[in-house]
Amino acid sequence: MPDNSITFRDTDVQPLRIIFAGTPEFAASSLQSLIDHAADRNYQIVAAYTQPDRPSGRGQKLIPSPVKALAIEHDIPVYQPLNFKQEEDRNMLSALNADVMIVAAYGLILPKTVLDTPRLGCLNVHASLLPRWRGAAPIHRAVMAGDSETGITIMQMDVGLDTGDMLLKAHCQIEPNQTSGELHDKLAVLGGQALINALDQLDSGQLQSEVQDDQLACYASKLVKQEGEIDWTAEAVTLERKVLGLSPWPVAYTETSKGTMRIHGAHLIDEAMVSKSAAGEIIQVTKDAVHIATGKGTLALTVIQFAGGKRLTVKDALNGKHSDLLQVGQTLTQGVSHDG
Repeated sequence: MPDNSITFRDTDVQPLRIIFAGTPEFAASSLQSLIDHAADRNYQIVAAYTQPDRPSGRGQKLIPSPVKALAIEHDIPVYQPLNFKQEEDRNMLSALNADVMIVAAYGLILPKTVLDTPRLGCLNVHASLLPRWRGAAPIHRAVMAGDSETGITIMQMDVGLDTGDMLLKAHCQIEPNQTSGELHDKLAVLGGQALINALDQLDSGQLQSEVQDDQLACYASKLVKQEGEIDWTAEAVTLERKVLGLSPWPVAYTETSKGTMRIHGAHLIDEAMVSKSAAGEIIQVTKDAVHIATGKGTLALTVIQFAGGKRLTVKDALNGKHSDLLQVGQTLTQGVSHDG
């Protein structure tokens, strides 16, 4: 694309042959958007690629991905290769004769041979304003970093990790007290809208590519459960962002004398106060919150979960069997986590 524009098709004559590749709910929103606009935009979704079914639940039953379930519902052929190392899988992809492959949270790194197979290559629906957050967990990292804004970038994929040319951006504010789960749902819808807008602009020849500035890039590494452990010597504002960013998974947690307590809801009470109490000490209890001293400022816990129990509001927890752990003077600590 030396002139930074892409030549597309005659929409009145040719259907746009689309392969969709994605796995989780976020991706399913983009596939649904393509399905919803297929008739009026002359799209032909020739196949859906998704991760192999994974065992889930107590019975470890194989569960199809949200993208697979949606594709089957709409009679779209589904392919689930482990990777594209097998020649048979690459030949099948080529035989689909696609104009473009739309990729959203697929979960596979695509080799150059795959990226080059569709006539127009592969377009990615990425949940950040690139190059701000490249990598596996851009939504969570944006919340944990305290970003005030994020969005969707439609990107022309290359062999790098989210390094391709940017084609279109859709902006989204990150609201105060917004969890990564809530932001995910908002961005999933926005991703579907941005994808259709990008394809419309491709059709009209208006879409321009923009090279990313690598110096502005941050790496959004994959989340691990251990990241959820609370260090109470950190600042309260940092801990609030951690609780929000790790909800609904993997969830922030702390240790009590009776095991792990998960923290599903919390908000900043005071950002600047340096308490005389030890970091992690409960300094006040109200009817619906437990206030904790931190390295700087105070954090109020509002929704928690004790080991082996269910999620509870603090109001309900104060009337429960572990209410003794939520009294003024008790100290929450770091330590080896417990399952529960």
